[in-house]
Amino acid sequence: MKLAMVGLGRMGMNMARRLLRGGHEVVAFNRSPDKTERLAAEGADGATSLPQVVEKLAPPRVVWLMLPAGEIIDEHLEQLRTLLEAGDIVIDGANTYYRDDLRRSEVLAERGVHFLDAGVSGGIWGLKLGYCLMIGGEKPVYEQLVTVFETLAPPEGYLYCGPAGAGHFVKMVHNGIEYGMMQAYAEGFQLLEASPYGAGLDFADLAHLWNRGSVVRSWLLELAEDAFRKEPELGDVTGHVADSGEGRWTVQQAVETGVPVPVLALSLFQRFRSRQRDPFGDRVLAALRREFGGHAVVSPTDQAGA
Repeated sequence: MKLAMVGLGRMGMNMARRLLRGGHEVVAFNRSPDKTERLAAEGADGATSLPQVVEKLAPPRVVWLMLPAGEIIDEHLEQLRTLLEAGDIVIDGANTYYRDDLRRSEVLAERGVHFLDAGVSGGIWGLKLGYCLMIGGEKPVYEQLVTVFETLAPPEGYLYCGPAGAGHFVKMVHNGIEYGMMQAYAEGFQLLEASPYGAGLDFADLAHLWNRGSVVRSWLLELAEDAFRKEPELGDVTGHVADSGEGRWTVQQAVETGVPVPVLALSLFQRFRSRQRDPFGDRVLAALRREFGGHAVVSPTDQAGA
């Protein structure tokens, strides 16, 4: 099948490569032309603009967007809305808020253009191992693209999740779970590191062990083993942990539907905490202990000299 990949970042570039290796024809476009040129050298048909992307595709056209979530997607869709024809298909593979899918699918439907939302998981390993795909939209449109999904995913690695928004909703919850799992591993290793036995433990070996029959085995533990093998004390990174949005949306959805998700919520809040240095709330706590109990406090001068 011939389709376009718009957005050649870490995910889009490797997804396009996997499609090319799977025998598909790929029209490639990225706002910075160097990435387009790089992929063209690997067999893609490079385009320099969205109008040229559309020109290079035959109806029914398929355009897969792998762009940062937010306004940039709306900007591209506004252009594509005037360029595409009835029967053409747009797929959004970004980490998009599912409610944006509902709005965008309605806008494109006014011109007869179909819209699929695809939650994509796999990260930088997807080129080699395949991408887990969670797809929402019209089922007959999904069925037209099964060969594309089969190429991108590992065996049994894609699923039709329901109407517009379903794919990104499932991906949102997936990422919320991911936050909780990562936090659990992080706290466990921190407890081990602070214990009387921490100095004698090889955390890479321990992560490897837990992936051999343990009930906590996972790919995340494989990645932890890799990280500990590279730098046993993780001295090459700081504890600043970003969040890309899905964790917030997961907790927001839980509040709206009255579903308790204490582990997922706390893992999100811990990420916020990781980005703070000497937060005001902690200074309030220290000041209150001093005021009611005369407890000693550590002044900024004392801390700087420590």
